[in-house]
Amino acid sequence: MKDKIIIDLKNISVKFDEEQVLKNLNLSIKDKEFVTLLGPSGCGKTTTLRIIAGFLEPDEGQVIFEGKLINGLPPHKRKVNTIFQRYALFPHLNVFDNVAFGMRVKKMSKAAIEDKVQEMLTLVNLKGFEKRHVESLSGGQQQRVAIARALANDPHVLLLDEPLGALDLKLRKDMQVELKSIQERLGITFLYVTHDQEEALSMSDKVVVMDNGIIQQIGSPIDIYNEPENAFVADFIGESNILDGIMRSDYKVEFSGQKFECLDAGFEKNEKVDVVVRPEDVVVVSKDEGMLKGTVTSVVFLGVHYEIIVDLKGFKWMIQSTQVQDVGDEIGLNIDPDSIHIMKKSEYSGRYGDYSCFSEEFYELSEPDEEEE
Repeated sequence: MKDKIIIDLKNISVKFDEEQVLKNLNLSIKDKEFVTLLGPSGCGKTTTLRIIAGFLEPDEGQVIFEGKLINGLPPHKRKVNTIFQRYALFPHLNVFDNVAFGMRVKKMSKAAIEDKVQEMLTLVNLKGFEKRHVESLSGGQQQRVAIARALANDPHVLLLDEPLGALDLKLRKDMQVELKSIQERLGITFLYVTHDQEEALSMSDKVVVMDNGIIQQIGSPIDIYNEPENAFVADFIGESNILDGIMRSDYKVEFSGQKFECLDAGFEKNEKVDVVVRPEDVVVVSKDEGMLKGTVTSVVFLGVHYEIIVDLKGFKWMIQSTQVQDVGDEIGLNIDPDSIHIMKKSEYSGRYGDYSCFSEEFYELSEPDEEEE
């Protein structure tokens, strides 16, 4: 039954050296789901995975697996297996023996091990590689051996901690498709950790966006992208122009000095809000036809489109367009109502969405240190 809850984390909190890593985290994962924990380094996603695996005990909260409390249960007694970015294969063993290792520890029969290894190698497209030594394999092939070894023990949940991070771009894309296919064929739950938004959007049934040990939003990839709940989620999932706005009334918002029709309602009259406009949703027109007008400050060709930075009264917008523009051009911008998304103000307001630079770290580096003379 796909709606059955297989993992239920209740009020999980963890501190490392007085630093709060997870803060009262609550998360339910359904059977047969592909769920991705997504967020920047240090947000708590790997800690969450380690708690489920049994490698780490929470300071507070309950870990419930298939309806049973498993706090304190050692990792080898949990019906989960973990694949890490470093595959931890045994270099002195060949492919067959690596995959068979866990089953031999369990003292399964030789015939059962033979059958299971062949089944797993067929699943990961490594049939005929049984006698190869793992150090002779490519990174992608080693990844497949790690997957086969983890799945050979029939886990009810497979935990994957940044497993594609060591692969090159094209191989990573191939493995994204392969992992999703394997998950669907086996019909088991995958819990995947990554900081890569493309991986999260392309594979997941459900995405859990985290920051500072707190879940910021849970939803389908489409919902997370189209309906972000705050400025952090909007910025982390794709590119976003995030502006200060005022909801003048239902379906009417003011930002950048203009009033726009939108599809959002339920806010207080004249409530201050954050406004999200994705770069691909802005239409470039002549300056006389535009709802907004600005000056092009940067143009980068990215193959399928141009990435254009436009200065509108000191705020730098990003536009993605197939129409080339020149630096210094004055252009107009038009935005349809369904391309405007309204969010409530949050602790992240004012921190994202201006493309004067592409990272907070670069902005901090470019600011002079007032204490230095």
